[in-house]
Amino acid sequence: MKNNYYFPLIFISINIIMFGTALFLDKSRAIIRYWPYEIIGIFLLIIISFFHEFERKSLSSKNLTLISMLAGISSVLRVPFATLPGIQPCTTLVICTGLVFGPTAGFFVGALTPLVSNFFLGQGPWTPFQMIAWGLPGLFAGYLEGKKINIKLLMAFGIFWGYMYGWIMNIWHYAFFVKPHTIETLIQTYLLSFWWETSHAFANGMFVAVIGERTIKILSRYKKRFSIERI
Repeated sequence: MKNNYYFPLIFISINIIMFGTALFLDKSRAIIRYWPYEIIGIFLLIIISFFHEFERKSLSSKNLTLISMLAGISSVLRVPFATLPGIQPCTTLVICTGLVFGPTAGFFVGALTPLVSNFFLGQGPWTPFQMIAWGLPGLFAGYLEGKKINIKLLMAFGIFWGYMYGWIMNIWHYAFFVKPHTIETLIQTYLLSFWWETSHAFANGMFVAVIGERTIKILSRYKKRFSIERI
């Protein structure tokens, strides 16, 4: 990767290892007993490590203004659709931001979207999970640069992250609300939420198809006019 996101990837790997260990190998159930608190701590470490990488960059005032402006727009877009299951146009803006302005801009616009909008919709232990789940599509969209981009590819990308968002959020739901923590209840949790992820994925594909190309053109024109570099 062009950016040094080693610490976030390490913490994500630790999360996966702990999750697997707790389910498959921990016969004493000691890890599972404290799983809700462990998972919150790990996700907070992931976010802190991303912010650490962000702090290491020497960003211009134009970059900071850009991230703040797009994060504000994305947050505003989220609020009116909050009552609809999985229908969120802000995901398209996050993806387009990463594609045009780079992975750092994409991740932080995505991560700040729930952090800001939850001041209206409600903060809670779910916020760190939402920050990661919305930040990662922006991050990975930034690495699509140089590839032949078309709307069908972006639609597939949006559909994929519609499912990934739900699967990440299922970790929070499973850790806090599902008992007992077994492989069977894990499978049931993901099966029962499949309709919600499908709704989110379908909506992402629809929004990318309708406003994706237009959004990319607007952001690209803004980038060229104000000479903003990818970050």
